[in-house]
Order: sequence, then structure tokens, then C-alpha cells
Amino acid sequence: MSREFLNDEQVEKEISRLLDSEHVKLARKEERIRCRRRQYMYQLRSWERKGKELEKAGVTLEFLDNISKEMREEGVK
Repeated sequence: MSREFLNDEQVEKEISRLLDSEHVKLARKEERIRCRRRQYMYQLRSWERKGKELEKAGVTLEFLDNISKEMREEGVK
């Protein structure tokens, strides 16, 4: 079985054809969504680790709410 080698012009033509393919567009969109969901999961894991560290240090939601309320009263954003 011989392999066909493409010259540069043929490669560019094939790339253009593939970029216009609905199948390629569908697969790219699915991959973007999947990657975005994974990134979101990694961010949530990071926040969970940080929350555990804050909890160990004695920081609570009530404490943070009080700080936030005080900052609003002082006009700090």
C-alpha cells in the first residue's frame, strides 16, 4: 500500500476544506465545551482546597460577611 504525499498547495487546500466542514465545526465546539467544563471543575477543586485551608485557620462565612458589611459601610469597594 503506497502512501500519497501532498505538496504544500494540496495541504493548504485540504486545510481549507476541513475548516469548512460541518463535522469539524461540530467536533471543535464539543471539545471547547468539554475543556471549559474541565477548567471549571479545576477551579472548583482549587476553591475547595482554599476553603479547607481557611476553615483550618478559623475563617467562617459569617466572619467574611461581617468584613464585607463593614467595608460597604465604610464605602470601600
